[in-house]
Amino acid sequence: MTYIKVLIVDNSAVVRQVLTANLSQDPGIKVIAAVADPMFAMVRMNIEWPDVIVLDVEMPRMDGITFLKKLMAERPTPVVICSALTEKGTEITMQALAAGALSIVTKPKTGIKQFLQDEPETLIAAVKAAARANLRGPSATVPVQAKLTADAILPAAFQEMAVTTDRIVAIGTSTGGTQALEVVLTALPRVCPGIIIVQHMPEKFTAAFATRLNDLCRIEVREAVNGDRVLPGRALIAQGGRHMLLKRSGAQYYVEVVDGPLVSRHRPSVDVLFRSVAVCAGKNALGIIMTGMGDDGAKGLKEMYDMGADTLGQDKDSCVVYGMPKEALKLGAVDRELPLGLIANEIVLYGGR
Repeated sequence: MTYIKVLIVDNSAVVRQVLTANLSQDPGIKVIAAVADPMFAMVRMNIEWPDVIVLDVEMPRMDGITFLKKLMAERPTPVVICSALTEKGTEITMQALAAGALSIVTKPKTGIKQFLQDEPETLIAAVKAAARANLRGPSATVPVQAKLTADAILPAAFQEMAVTTDRIVAIGTSTGGTQALEVVLTALPRVCPGIIIVQHMPEKFTAAFATRLNDLCRIEVREAVNGDRVLPGRALIAQGGRHMLLKRSGAQYYVEVVDGPLVSRHRPSVDVLFRSVAVCAGKNALGIIMTGMGDDGAKGLKEMYDMGADTLGQDKDSCVVYGMPKEALKLGAVDRELPLGLIANEIVLYGGR
């Protein structure tokens, strides 16, 4: 039987024990070792190389960031970060994502054992998504679980709203999206359409992610708060753990940040964002679906397409995981696919039409 080989690197014996037990519940995953720090990890990897590494970022002897940078320089391997929900942990995790880690699984400061035991599906899904990344080639298809649609948050569009000259860009992405968004947003000039973004990311991490991008970009990048205006030269990133919807008052666009159930297995959900754009902006929007596992955003992008919006998908070769764009293409939701490096230029051209 083919299975995903996982190496766990965490200085907590309790965490190593629970992560091993969680992952071992899935017959498609085999934990080949669970070690206390990167020095032990490198010894173990000389014996057998893992398909995926689950990595803590705060460890003795060698920290996770140093290990991750060394790994990506010498032999790129999919990495899932298992990080604490602390201010320091959040900052270090942003560095890890910038260095090439694919996703985050959070752990609290207290009650770690019970928390991780109650949330095995999150870790298993993250490992399977990482195993499908372009860093290492294809793996077995992951079964799609039953899920809620955007109907749980708002009804679909029935007719287009009145035309406005204001144009907006809506972007949805998941696994590999932190690096992909950095490529796109740092390439944009100060003058560009207003942008709204859903990046699948846990609660508390999106603020640090937005701050980091804001420091790198010429445009303003910030985590969205309820009522924020969508303005030229500004990108709003949905809060982790809450849905973000586009709203309109006259000719002005703003966002609404709301609670609600998981939609397409996510909160925030790309489907929710894209549906709200179809309802409020119609053909005055550009929808872009980028790298990510699963199908969140595919149906929402099709609704945007049906309302006359321009739609783009990131192409297979430049995706870390060609899941979300592939599903959108299968639905007929994508006007055309582009390499990651051309998406920023397309946004600029769209704003100038």
